[in-house]
Amino acid sequence: MNWAENAATRLENDHVLLTPLGEADREGIRAVAMDPDIWRYFTVVVGDEADFETFFASNLSEHAAGRRAVYVIRDKQTGRVAGSMSLLSFAEKDRRLEIGASWLGHDFRGQGINHWAKLLLLQHSFEVLEAERVEFKTDELNVQARRGLRNIGATEEGTLRSFNYMPGGRRRDAVFYSILRAEWPRVLDALSRGPKKVAASA
Repeated sequence: MNWAENAATRLENDHVLLTPLGEADREGIRAVAMDPDIWRYFTVVVGDEADFETFFASNLSEHAAGRRAVYVIRDKQTGRVAGSMSLLSFAEKDRRLEIGASWLGHDFRGQGINHWAKLLLLQHSFEVLEAERVEFKTDELNVQARRGLRNIGATEEGTLRSFNYMPGGRRRDAVFYSILRAEWPRVLDALSRGPKKVAASA
């Protein structure tokens, strides 16, 4: 199987369960997605029911087409949907992909959910898909997400200026981070010890 076919699978540890997005997840996602704070630095905004339906349909379509592996994150302590995270930007020939489109509902921020979910996706990327490089990008203004990426051991590589439009017309400067295969044993060891005091979605 290629990456697009092999990326989306059930992943879990003692803290979180990640499952591929499906139609049955619509209401669980809706329950946590209607929070404007989530979308402050996103390239889409979910502000009302129509926005949500468009957002959810787009995620389902991207997932079904193999352009992204969209995961639903569940907090194993409560069993509730906590948010979502994706594998995307597949460059299988170059053994490169991205972890992104990451967001958490209000009740699940700062609880270590982001940490444990990213650990699962990094393990899947390096140990199953055999990626050589896993990358992340975020808005230069998103200080919390940038701190969160440093906390999981990602290296800041630089800023691509005027990278894309944001809702409202602002041009976003995108900061890129990465973890390389040679760095993975060290990163895995650090992540396995648990989240640092401050963790954020990105």
